[in-house]
Amino acid sequence: MIRLSLRMLLRDWRAGELHILTLALIIAVSSVATVSFFSDRVQRALVLESNRLLGGDLLVISDTPLPPGYAEYARQLGLKTTHLTRFPSMISFGDNSLLTSVKAVAPGYPLRGELKLADPPAEGGAAQHIRVAQGIPERETVWVDEKVMVALEVTLGDKIEVGAAELTVMSMVESEPDHSVGFVSMNPRLLMNEEDLAATRLIQPGSRISYQLLVAGDEGRVAGFRRWISERLSPGERVEGIQDARPEIRSALDRAGKFLSLAALASVVVAAAAVALAIRRFIQRHLDGCAVMRCLGATESDLLRLYSYYFVMLGSAASLLGCVLAVLTQEFLSYWLSELLGIALPLPSVLPFIQGILTGMVLLLGFALPPLLNLRQVPALRVIRRDLELANLHSLAGYGFGFAILSVLFIWKAESFKLGIMIMFGFLLAVILFGLFGLLLIRLFLLTRPQGSGPWSYGLANIRRRTIPSLVQATALGLGLMALLTLTLVRNDLLEDWHARLPENAPNRFLVNVQSDQQKKLMGFFDEHAIPRPEIFPMVRGRLMKINDRPVNLNDYPDPRAKQLVNREFNLSWTDTLQSDNEIVAGRWWREEIISSEHELSMEVEFAETLGLKMGDRLTFYTGGGDFSATITSLRKVDWDTFHVNFFAVVRPGLLDNYPVSYITSFYLPPDKTPILQELIRMFPNFLVIDVASVIERVQNMIEQVTHAIEFVFLFTLLAGFAVMYAAIASTQDERIYEAAIFRTLGARKQQLARAWAVEFAVLGTLAGFFAAAGASALGYLIGKYVLHITYSPSLWIGAVGVLVSVIGVTVIGLIGTRTTLSQPPLQVLRK
Repeated sequence: MIRLSLRMLLRDWRAGELHILTLALIIAVSSVATVSFFSDRVQRALVLESNRLLGGDLLVISDTPLPPGYAEYARQLGLKTTHLTRFPSMISFGDNSLLTSVKAVAPGYPLRGELKLADPPAEGGAAQHIRVAQGIPERETVWVDEKVMVALEVTLGDKIEVGAAELTVMSMVESEPDHSVGFVSMNPRLLMNEEDLAATRLIQPGSRISYQLLVAGDEGRVAGFRRWISERLSPGERVEGIQDARPEIRSALDRAGKFLSLAALASVVVAAAAVALAIRRFIQRHLDGCAVMRCLGATESDLLRLYSYYFVMLGSAASLLGCVLAVLTQEFLSYWLSELLGIALPLPSVLPFIQGILTGMVLLLGFALPPLLNLRQVPALRVIRRDLELANLHSLAGYGFGFAILSVLFIWKAESFKLGIMIMFGFLLAVILFGLFGLLLIRLFLLTRPQGSGPWSYGLANIRRRTIPSLVQATALGLGLMALLTLTLVRNDLLEDWHARLPENAPNRFLVNVQSDQQKKLMGFFDEHAIPRPEIFPMVRGRLMKINDRPVNLNDYPDPRAKQLVNREFNLSWTDTLQSDNEIVAGRWWREEIISSEHELSMEVEFAETLGLKMGDRLTFYTGGGDFSATITSLRKVDWDTFHVNFFAVVRPGLLDNYPVSYITSFYLPPDKTPILQELIRMFPNFLVIDVASVIERVQNMIEQVTHAIEFVFLFTLLAGFAVMYAAIASTQDERIYEAAIFRTLGARKQQLARAWAVEFAVLGTLAGFFAAAGASALGYLIGKYVLHITYSPSLWIGAVGVLVSVIGVTVIGLIGTRTTLSQPPLQVLRK
């Protein structure tokens, strides 16, 4: 039975019966497996290099200096320790300055992994010599990465200014343990000796500093130290181990992997339509063969087993090819996301390979099994009665079973039953809306049908006769093209609209870590250079400890953003008057004539909603000067696009007078006055200067990289759409051959039929283009409103480009797919 199934499979392949079905399966498997292979490599890299990512076996992190007793107890257990201080700061050389991630390290760093140094880039692209560092930078020297050397135009031996100190550049860093990925990894890096830290005078009250203790040694002793220190952690302190190394990396990559997986499933859904159409044609073309086998004694169970083996072998071969293609294509994802990863990726495991095979088999059998139940029931009498049709008893069950299979795939990739079902039904709703809209457009096209026998009339008649298949083709192609339009034209329009919202002369520089005794001198600097004096805001860093006297617990916040906000330090401020870009949406702003016995707090409304806070809640914060509590008496809506200094939490003046305070301000620096930043940094070496334009450019670069990856994944959706079109053309090929024979017998020429079919395909392309443009504009509106918080204005170019590309593509591919139909001799066709 298996040998017979294999011979039938090879015969049908040589006859071209299985090309569309195989192509659809390969596309579906490749799209899913590509993302799976990439995600698996990233996860394996994190597991294999987790201690290298930490720089040790255990990491204790705090935003205040750690008690010496922590390191002393670790050494008593026989563990190795070292420590480092990490913070952002401006560094300068000559007329150039740069915001840099500074790391002051102690002897022994790193405890795990390797710190590698390299020769500076040489002219001509010569290979760099990479070596492992022996120790840490010596006193009064620094090691910098290539970004620092290029941006500041420094060479080895040059002295750069780090705060109030001048330090000599001695080596270039190629890679280092515990180096962050994502947005932080885009910052230039500098390593210095911790003994030079005091000379820089960069550590000031309110500075954004991370103090870290690294521990390494025997696994059991490390576990014992973790248990000991976990009971003694103070507010603002946390522990990271190998098993939870770099949670920000894991969560970011998990979200990216999940999104790409769901994007890949869009191609699976579209490919499923191609599979369904190809299976339908397969069943129609094998009715006679099954009838003959029934005459020769084959039972229903024999036919079911025969074709079950057939499809298992076909699905296995197509899925295997899809996985091989995925191994190659996932390299493109690795290339586009290489800067975001920052780690070497190992070879993938066999798990994505198994997942790809299962996806292909489940998709094929999910849509093939119900029709097979029909095929086994073909009557033997059909051998002499060709007019006997197969009772379609399982069609509805087949589509229902296929839909259930797709829902399972969505739930599996979404890793959430609720999210998977929501996405699946949202997808189904979009298809239904596209279908109804397509019916309306077809009706409108039919109204333009002229009387007579021209190509336009015949083309529209074909659309009317094949309304449902035409809608399936147009919807599938429209979904693929919609994804690409959203990621290209709509994305550019959204970013342009966002930039257009930025006010003229909006602040483009932020100054952080301004001290009380520096304010007067800073205002004099602005006056000297004819820059309007900006408003300076006080800032106290504090951590949320209690809500209504109940301790804050991270486990109470399943939302990742809420968990991140609770686990960070707040920037708290105070002011008498409400800022112009703030609007009270609940409660009232404090008034002088009303003095409450409770300390008052105004909270930003979206921040409050994220944390589940409401009016009247009492919040307790911990700062360097102790604890304080305040009650939420108002909620504010903040227009963050003004780029003015704003805060999530603002208290009434007087509450934070006795706490350590620094100041922050923002101002507009005209392009022709950019050189004065060097003078500003030299005058105030402790200032952290944030270039907003540079930050936006970095974010856009990241968006560009991620968009390339998503566009690549959505290419599978477009390919699946064309596979649907080929499948639909193939499913009607016998009908078209017979139709062409009749017309040619009645005197029609090949060119006339080709023009009529060109009209049909052009109408399909128009429908798909309208679907894509409408869907992309709707997605753009939703992204603009709920993500960027702007009013998106769709461009007419989206509709024009969408329809034009779709019409040309569908027409060309349609004519190519039907070219053999016109070559059949009419007499031979009519004699069959």
